[in-house]
Order: sequence, then C-alpha cells, then structure tokens
Amino acid sequence: MTMSLAHATEVRKLDGLLPLWVGIGVYALLLAVGSGLLNDPDTYWQITLGQWMLDHHAVPRTDLYSFTMQGQPWISTQWLAQVAYALAYNIGGWAGPVVLAAASASLAIALLAHFLTARLARTPTLIILAATPALMAGHMLARPHVLAMPIMVAWVAGLVAAMDRKGVPSFWLLPLMALWANLHGGFVLGLALIGPIALEAIWHAPKDKQARALLHWIVFGLCALAASCITPYGWEALMASRRILSLGAALAVIGEWRPANFGKAGPLEFSVLAAFAFVLWRGIRLPPMRIVLVLGFVYMALGHVRNAEVLALLAPLVLAKPLGEQLGRDDDRDVASSPGRLLLAGIALCLIAGTVIVASIRQYTPSERAAPIAAVDALKKLNVSRVFNDYDFGGYLIWRGVPTFIDGRTELFGEKLMVDHNDASGLAKPDNLFRLLKDYEINATFMRTESAATKLLDRIDGWEKVYSDELATIHVRKDVPGEKVK
Repeated sequence: MTMSLAHATEVRKLDGLLPLWVGIGVYALLLAVGSGLLNDPDTYWQITLGQWMLDHHAVPRTDLYSFTMQGQPWISTQWLAQVAYALAYNIGGWAGPVVLAAASASLAIALLAHFLTARLARTPTLIILAATPALMAGHMLARPHVLAMPIMVAWVAGLVAAMDRKGVPSFWLLPLMALWANLHGGFVLGLALIGPIALEAIWHAPKDKQARALLHWIVFGLCALAASCITPYGWEALMASRRILSLGAALAVIGEWRPANFGKAGPLEFSVLAAFAFVLWRGIRLPPMRIVLVLGFVYMALGHVRNAEVLALLAPLVLAKPLGEQLGRDDDRDVASSPGRLLLAGIALCLIAGTVIVASIRQYTPSERAAPIAAVDALKKLNVSRVFNDYDFGGYLIWRGVPTFIDGRTELFGEKLMVDHNDASGLAKPDNLFRLLKDYEINATFMRTESAATKLLDRIDGWEKVYSDELATIHVRKDVPGEKVK
C-alpha cells in the first residue's frame, strides 16, 4: 500500500511537470537540427528588413528592395518579429534566430501540453503531443509565424476555456491580440475564431445568462478588433492580410501555399486519416460548433500545407474537453503538482547554459540552395541594375544589397506578376520569358542552373553566359538585336 501511494505521488508530480519536459524536449530537438530552421530564403530578407527598422527607427511604407516595385506602397505586418530576428542575429549570428525560433515553437507546444493535461488522460495527451511536432515540422522555420505560435495558442486556449465553462473570455486576453497583430498577419484567424467559439459558449450557457453573455462576447470582439489595430499601421494591417489571401493563382506557385497531396502520405495526411479512423472506432461525438471548428482547421491544412501547424496546435484545444469526457480522465489529474519556483529557476539556468554551450559549438548555417554566395559575388562585379532572378534567390539578393525582380513578399508583386514569372522561369509559357525580359529592360538573368529558362537562354542569340556553377547561372544581354534560338 505504501509503495502504491508513493508511486501515485510520483506520477502526479510527473503530470504536473509534463508541459515543462515536453517544452524542453522539443527545444533540445530543434537546437539539434537547428540549421533546418534556416532552410528558407525568406529568413534573409526578414532579418535585413528588421535591421533596416533598427537603423532607421521606422517601419517601411514603400518597397525598398526590388526594382520592379520600387517606391510602391508596401507595409510589413510582421515588423516586430523581423526586429526580433535582427536583434537575435546581431547578438548570436545565425545561432540567434535558431534559438529564438526554437524557444518560441517549444513554448507553443508546452502551452498546448499544459492545456491538455488539465483535460485529458495521459495516453491521448502524449499521442497528441507526439503528433504535433511532426505536423509542424514542414513549416518549422526561423520566420515570423513561429514567433506568433505561442501567442496563437494562448489566445485560442483562452477563448476555448471560456467556451468549455459556458462563460465569457477575460479581457486580459486582449494584449495577446495586440502582440499577435504586430508579429504576424495570422492574427486575422484569431479574430475570426471569436464568432464560432462565442456561439458555442452562448448556446450552452444557462438561459437566464445568455443575453448577458452575448453582450460580453460582442464587446470582447469589438475590443479585440481594436486591439489588432494597435500597430504602426493601424487598420492597414487588416487590409494587408486580406490582400495576401486574395492572391489566387499566385499562391499555387509557392510550395508552402500548395494543397496537401494524398498521392504520397506525409505527417499531415497520415494524421488526418488516423484521426478519422479513431473517430469511427470510438464513436466520438462533438457539439456542432466544435465540429465546424475542427473541420475548418482540417480544411485550412489540406488547402495550404503551411496551415498544418494551425491544425496541430488549435484542433487539440477544441477537442480536449469532449475527448476527456468520452475517453475518461485520470482520477489524480486534478491534484497534479506544479513545479516549484526553485526548480523552475534551476531548469532555466541549465537551459541558458546549455543553449550557450550548444550555440558556441554548433555552426548553424542557412541552406546553400538559397544562398548562391559565389554567384552573387560574380553578379555584383558586373554592375548590372536590372536582374531577372529566380524566386528562391530573392531573399539572398536582398541580403547582399542587389535589387530584385521578385522575392518572397508575394503580396507586393501581386498575382499576375507572380504567375507570369513562374510561367517564364519554368517555360510553361515561353513567350512570358521574352516579354518580361523586354518589358522590364532586363540586362542580366540570375536563375537556377537546372531551370528551363536557363537552358533556353544558353541557346538564345543576344544573351551570353558569364558565370555558372551547380547552383546558379548568370546570363547578360549582348548588344546584339534580336533573340533567336541558336
């Protein structure tokens, strides 16, 4: 009996510490694969823009980096995250953005674990927490959306907690919305979720309290909308997010915006099918509005693979309470102990020391495929000003101070130019290539060596190959009229 009681006590202690250990485990894993967080060319221009803001003590309102859209209106709804990454880079080199992104992602998962442990038994909690990093892995990059992840989890957890208790949310959540709106344009999702969650909470509230709850939710929603406008751009941030979502066909040419592909099973496809099978097996029942919310998250993830983290982090919040009621909860969960301040302080010191040691030993570097260093060195020696570049090279060109034809700021260039550039570089429409080279008075091209456009320019009179390596090739326009295939 004594041994059983001692064992139960230890289990409760472990339950109380589970979110902490989960966060530490994810953080350690991300530091171990740290260079993988830098496998995106957008990280270059995000840091460059952040440094510009630090230097000028201002936020951008026009395009600063391309020659195609130079001076056109453009704002950065991610300005605070970009400044944070620039500061991190200034402090620790490439290790800085890696540590910042890893800490933010692990905090988001720890917050999710904290929410689940109060509502679910250990086994389903651990299964969900094991699947979450796998779903997030494809979009786990040192970019602004990662810094917004813990804010997103905390915001939605606050709303769902109000829904769980058939009550109203605390106005103390509003600073989270203001912070989210300055970190990433995804704050629009946080605003959109207020409506359906409010409907669910009001519908199940006691009849005599529904009118008051409705008024409270309406006031909260209006305050949240106002909080989202507390940015250097005011309400313009809302419009910028809408422009990104209205890019139409342009989104289909960017890998992270493409739909899920069930032709080959990955973490997302496997998770959706496994969850569907589990629901059929156990006969899980959900209230109507929670079904709508979960289906919405699934639709977002299947429509654009970048939204897999939304499904991974937010769907469990909505499902936790009904799953706990139908699958059962551990009897000792309510008395699970929380970590003491002394323990937390000791762990924090160990994490800081471990981070410094790992960051000093590991040499974190971005992917070479996004950083054609030698090719840009050769390009800058040519002193050309109008370069038709590969989309993936745009971030590094900004980093090196070369004006771009196109880059990762998709909403700036618009649907037509994005699609035209994609069709030109891939020769889906060869005429587009010659039209863009002529209309924009291009005097050099800077494309991937294996691209179809590069291979065609090798055979076109009027263009000369002046540099080529396994990653990038440079062609310059000759003073020869006409563009004829050799």
